[in-house]
Amino acid sequence: MELLRSVSGSSAVPLTCLLLVALHGWPGAGAQEDKSFQLWQPQGQVSVSVGQTLTLHCTVSKHAMAGPVKWLKTFGSSKEVIYDQKGPFPRVTRAVNESNTNYTIHISKVRVEDAGTYYCVKFKKGEEQDEEYSSGAGTEVFVHASPTSVAVSGPEHRAEPGSLARFTCTAGGFFPRDISVEWLKNGAPVRAPGPWVTAGQTNSSYDMVSAVEVTLRAADVRSQLTCTVKHSTLPAPLRQTYNLSDAVRVPPTVRVLPDLPNPVEVNKTVNFTCSAEGFYPDAVTLTWLENGVEANAGSPPHLTETSQGTFELRSLLEVQATEEKNQSVFTCRVVHDSQSPVSSAVTLQIAVPAADRGPNDESLAGNLTLIYIAVGVICTVLALLVIAILYLIRAKQSKGKSSPSVRLHEPEKSSGAATQESDHNNLTYADLNFDKEKKSIRRIIEMSQQSEYACIQTSQAPATEDNLTYADLDMVHLSKAPKRPAPRPEEAGSEYASVQIQRK
Repeated sequence: MELLRSVSGSSAVPLTCLLLVALHGWPGAGAQEDKSFQLWQPQGQVSVSVGQTLTLHCTVSKHAMAGPVKWLKTFGSSKEVIYDQKGPFPRVTRAVNESNTNYTIHISKVRVEDAGTYYCVKFKKGEEQDEEYSSGAGTEVFVHASPTSVAVSGPEHRAEPGSLARFTCTAGGFFPRDISVEWLKNGAPVRAPGPWVTAGQTNSSYDMVSAVEVTLRAADVRSQLTCTVKHSTLPAPLRQTYNLSDAVRVPPTVRVLPDLPNPVEVNKTVNFTCSAEGFYPDAVTLTWLENGVEANAGSPPHLTETSQGTFELRSLLEVQATEEKNQSVFTCRVVHDSQSPVSSAVTLQIAVPAADRGPNDESLAGNLTLIYIAVGVICTVLALLVIAILYLIRAKQSKGKSSPSVRLHEPEKSSGAATQESDHNNLTYADLNFDKEKKSIRRIIEMSQQSEYACIQTSQAPATEDNLTYADLDMVHLSKAPKRPAPRPEEAGSEYASVQIQRK
């Protein structure tokens, strides 16, 4: 503009200056001269894998316009010069060096971040800097990248069997976006939700996270959890394995067993064995306690591994069974993997000989004997008292009824006496007459305390079984009134009973 002002505002400008302006032209005026200029960028999209060489084609027609041809890369809103004829670009080279029409380039060792859109641009010289004059349509480059950094992580702290533990599989830097993940436990599939895919840090790749929850078991000290990743860029799935032994903690089972049964004789040697079984990992500390106070260490613990992958630990404590240690409590305390202690205890009982027992022991035994005797006597008295009460109740009930009189008499001799004497049984008779009538006087006599128990029994037993030896009259009330003459046989209305007595 200053040049135009100088030309129009002053007539002193020589004609030579006007001639020079006409020859070089105004800025932008050369477009009419370069109408024949053309730029070809034929590639619309190109896919390349990481590590390969990317080739971008660009050609231009012959031109006399001054200015370079450059390659620019755009990704989002940013622009970056990929190739310039001036500067060094280690990974970018010209396909045909020193050519004025072929600007094809090669990019070696392609990276994930090389993805984007590339433009071949013709610049023209400017007063201060080059200006874009013509540009190609652009080539969109996709860089196919395989998943990298596949890793499986578990919980921060160990968990006991029965706990639910969360495991995570991660992979990043892959393109295209589609990816699949499969979980396996000891080769068997484990159900898990689909992976979570997000854009990577370079915005030209993707990252993936997949998680699964597994219930831990004691047998998992030998189990493995595998994350399998499949992607289109992979010739074979990627696998990463996690040992569940890094996540599970199996607490020990602690037992204390003596080699001698209780009670133990005085001055005998007792060996207590502490056994901690089935624990994992092997980080364990064993301590012996006597009545809550830490005792000697015992024998060095012996650690062994089982076929299931768990561990066992045994320690021996030797104790002299003195009287002072009677009723002492011996405890085996096991601290496993910095957890709360697990303990088991046993009480030592010592058998004291009878000669060594003190007066207190003898008095205690005597007191116990007296107590047992007293309890037995009391129980016997109570039983007899109950029997007596029942007997009295039954006697009163029987007295309330009619009390027939009982009389013993010998029948009068008659003419048949000789016949009776000649009888081979040689028997006499005693009559028991029971009156049905109730008489107040007789009842008074029967209720008196002068009643006695009468038993009729011969002195010697007869030689034959046909003869009766004795007859008992149980609970027969005999009156001590003066003797009466032998009664005559009662009437038919009375009850009659006879007792046979052998005559000497």
